Amino acid sequence: MRIAHVCLSNYYSEGHLYQENELVRQHLDDGHDVLVIASTEIIASSGQPAYTTPGVSDDNGLRLVRLAYRSFPPVIARKLRIHWGVYGLLDDFHPDVIMFHGCAGWEIRAAARYVRDFPSVKLYVDSHTDWQHSATTFLSKAILHKFYYRRVLQGALPQVEKLLCVSTEVMDFAREIYAVPDSLLEFYPLGGRPIPDDEYRERRNRTRADLGLEEGQVLMVQAGKQTRRKRLVESLKALRRVDNPSLRLVVAGVLHEDIRGTVEELVAADSRATCVGWKSSEALTDLLCAADIYLQPGTQSVTMQHSLCCRCAVILNDVPAHKAYPDDNGWRIDSDESLVTVFSGIDGADLKAMSSSSYEFACRHLDYRVLSRRILE
Repeated sequence: MRIAHVCLSNYYSEGHLYQENELVRQHLDDGHDVLVIASTEIIASSGQPAYTTPGVSDDNGLRLVRLAYRSFPPVIARKLRIHWGVYGLLDDFHPDVIMFHGCAGWEIRAAARYVRDFPSVKLYVDSHTDWQHSATTFLSKAILHKFYYRRVLQGALPQVEKLLCVSTEVMDFAREIYAVPDSLLEFYPLGGRPIPDDEYRERRNRTRADLGLEEGQVLMVQAGKQTRRKRLVESLKALRRVDNPSLRLVVAGVLHEDIRGTVEELVAADSRATCVGWKSSEALTDLLCAADIYLQPGTQSVTMQHSLCCRCAVILNDVPAHKAYPDDNGWRIDSDESLVTVFSGIDGADLKAMSSSSYEFACRHLDYRVLSRRILE
């Protein structure tokens, strides 16, 4: 089949484990013809947002076209998400399926117009937009989301097969803010690549040796862009309150400036904690395979699903979005005190059983080999 992935409402950044990258990679591996139409927004090697130049590249069978924004002031153009030439690219490629990543953006109109002109083409749209990350101010909610993005999406809905939501909270947001009917909403979780036995053992043994971990030590990992809402400071403070020398905490990711000083002080005061900076997708996979527990006490991160594929037990914030995941593979926390309680009880937990539960769930529900086929139905 011919599949067009349109990444203009968010970003497509090579070398990462984001949903866009993984679905594209899986469709290529399955032998499909794939076109990616992307904005110039990327994630730099430092883990920070950046912008590259427009252009066309062909790499291992993937044609990637990066489009310039239309002639508005950059700040406005990036919010309105208006680009040149989207319909023409679709018309040249003749896709069987269009996967439009991110429902908030002007160019969904171009995709819908193409489907109106060629009704046999299927248009799927995904959404990551929820209350935790979007519409957090009055202007953003009232002007950008409830007025502009909502109107744009509503105009495209007659051509949309399904709005694929990465969490139940995203589904709630789509209902309330974008007025999307339930009949078009579907849960479509972020996924990963379940790591098979031999590869898992090799990555785990090598990385634990590199970290100097001894038998019986429990490695916890907290990863991603560490803002105040990720609650890394609370993780480090909870660790200091637990007198257990077998615990180790490795932080992989970018520290936001408003927490950097506090985090560095807390890490310097506790030899069990280490910050290793932003990691490539391969290095992060190594680290998660080495880990026993993935720690996510704050807002959501794509790394959580990847950690299940790497067989981690999990400590997760007890929010509605996590209700879809198993409750026998770790702990749910709702306060700083509950995090301390969990840390104190890790020695008595059956981490091997939790690891098995995470992996079994990942194989059934999170494998991109399974998820990638959903939009081909």
